[in-house]
Amino acid sequence: MSHHGVGPRAVMRSIAFLAAGALAVPLLAGCGSDEEASRPLAGADIDLVARDQVAEGGTLKWAVDAVPETLNAFQADADAGTTRVAQAVLPSMFRLDTAGRPVANPAYLESAKIIETEPRQVVLYKLNQQAVWSDGREIGAADFVAQWRALSGKDSAYWTARNAGYDRIAKIERGASDLQVRVTFSRPYADWKSLFSPLYPKDVMGTPDAFNDGARRKLNVTAGPFKVEKVDTAAKDVVLTRNPRWWGKPAKLNEIVLHAVARDKRAAALADGSVDLADIDPSEAERINLASRAKGTGGTPLQGAGKTSAKKMRSWALAHGLDSAEVKAGRKTLGRAITRYLEQQEKLHAYDVRKSLEPAYTQLALNGAAGPLADERVRQAVARALDRDELAKLVLTPLGLPAVPVGSHLALSGQEAYADSSGALGGLDTKEAQALLADAGWVPGGPVKVQKKGEKAAGAEKGKGKTSENEESAEGGTDGEYVVGEDDKGKHHESAEEKREKGDEGGKHLARDGKQYPGGELKQGGAPGAYAPKGTAAPAGAVTGPLAKDGKALTLRFVLPSGPGSETLNSVAERISVMLDKIGIITTITKVSDESYFKDHVAAGDYDLALYSWPSSAFPATDARPIYAKPVPAADGSVNVEQNFTRVGTDQVDQLFDQAAATLDEDEARDLIRKADSRIWAAAGSIPLYQRPQLVGARKNLVNAGAFGFQTPIYEDMGYLKKGSKAAPSPSGS
Repeated sequence: MSHHGVGPRAVMRSIAFLAAGALAVPLLAGCGSDEEASRPLAGADIDLVARDQVAEGGTLKWAVDAVPETLNAFQADADAGTTRVAQAVLPSMFRLDTAGRPVANPAYLESAKIIETEPRQVVLYKLNQQAVWSDGREIGAADFVAQWRALSGKDSAYWTARNAGYDRIAKIERGASDLQVRVTFSRPYADWKSLFSPLYPKDVMGTPDAFNDGARRKLNVTAGPFKVEKVDTAAKDVVLTRNPRWWGKPAKLNEIVLHAVARDKRAAALADGSVDLADIDPSEAERINLASRAKGTGGTPLQGAGKTSAKKMRSWALAHGLDSAEVKAGRKTLGRAITRYLEQQEKLHAYDVRKSLEPAYTQLALNGAAGPLADERVRQAVARALDRDELAKLVLTPLGLPAVPVGSHLALSGQEAYADSSGALGGLDTKEAQALLADAGWVPGGPVKVQKKGEKAAGAEKGKGKTSENEESAEGGTDGEYVVGEDDKGKHHESAEEKREKGDEGGKHLARDGKQYPGGELKQGGAPGAYAPKGTAAPAGAVTGPLAKDGKALTLRFVLPSGPGSETLNSVAERISVMLDKIGIITTITKVSDESYFKDHVAAGDYDLALYSWPSSAFPATDARPIYAKPVPAADGSVNVEQNFTRVGTDQVDQLFDQAAATLDEDEARDLIRKADSRIWAAAGSIPLYQRPQLVGARKNLVNAGAFGFQTPIYEDMGYLKKGSKAAPSPSGS
């Protein structure tokens, strides 16, 4: 998505599939043009006010994960910070509205439309006559030409990350005046609105040297409400200041400082004033909400007469999510940590939590390259065992967000292409899942060979279940690995909803301290197959034993990240493991470092099951194709998977994407995308679960900023509320 900069177009950024076999594929026809459009499940939460209620001046300090390595959004190492800078300082012909649909940006365009289709598609851009670069030169055809030539893929001297769309352009020329640009395509291109957003000056795009190195740490020429003042790597800042040549509505803020803050340090940075606005995780959101509700610091273990026991202090610290190292420290160190926490809580009174749903979804990826999941029936069985409603509620209900499973791989509710095509695969049905496994030859109670040390399990082609550090636990088990699926058969594992009915606060634990597993602490060592959270049990009606085939048990290796912010994914994985246990599939959960998770495991194919996210694009025919493209053998014997990390793809899905990209009939393109999605569902290479929560800590008087949802931020409208003015009520509450 445009305001995240983390998407299918740049896979390795920080951080996210036909022959249907025996399974019928309904829902292949798209809906008619008179259908009721879907709506976003959650709107933007930005404390929206009119510009006349925003004070003049001030600085917004906005947290980013890291200082961008490059300010060129078309390079492979561009990240979300790169995109944020580009949006504030560069032209974009189109931006996204609140429903994630592209709309012309009036600051740069008077109009843009297809004026010819035969013999070739021609798009005419009519530029805003006031639009100029910061050096005074008019924005014009020369800039469009330079960007096309750099990104066309014809000159390998340009180190570009992508050329989608630009490779379909035949020529670009001046129109009837300097304010008109004619773009002629060699082949029809439905997603033409994705091009030239952002648009760089010809100074950056004109030569390979300028493209490769000229815009990594500076942008001398810009054309937005802000300009790049400096990139200060020592202070971890990118400083943006008002652009004096900006012709649009003037920016309210004097400057925006993008400040790098680690994800697990955001609450502390908000409290000490290092930042005013930051994406946060559920536990930090709970801290801010507690600070807003709290009156004083009553109830802390440091108050009252006499010495407080270390045990009581540790209990309080654990309940409030203090760092585990501090909790294990001596009484004095722990006391200082509690004092610091309480001081931060007092300062967090000045902030609130703004929440929406990100234009991205979390999926369960099934590696179809080898092992049991190479069989489509086994993948379909895994999918039919999942209660996606329960998983969505597990993550989103504690946060007060709509808990609706995602029904499409290629769009989200509210977007033009969205339709729930999950019926092509079918919903939760454990009996059908077991029948699919039986048809694939996996039967309960079959003979299982005793595995020798170092032998590969049925589902693990590469890893042996070690953590990235390959450490052994003190009790003899493997640190970071445990198996769900062989102990406590016949007991019932409570759902999140059942726990809430009984008064269990498990759902709140996920939001506050996701490191708490559903059943308690991990038990390692002991009998084989018993490495499950304490109390984890198979639901009633489970098969009588693990499934086996050719002497091997059906075991799938579930690889997960282990760093800060991974608690939610781990809780979801635990619940999925229990669901799979019900149909006789054993899951071995392996936790690896965040640094190696994507590069060394997901992208490398070293997993059976994994959880990661993909953004939803306004241009799925272009952006989603590499994610679901059929892997192609390369000349050197390797396989080119592009961004299809499940390794599941077919010629038919590729053809549907190509047809959608080449039709200029919007209704037909939408229907082709929906057909492709139905077939992707049927292949069961990946299973969309839930739209990701978007939680933002924001200073209470900061307006027109926060959880943007689909919408591209409008930087010139951000600022601080005038005294005496009031912001509109939050659409989602806080």
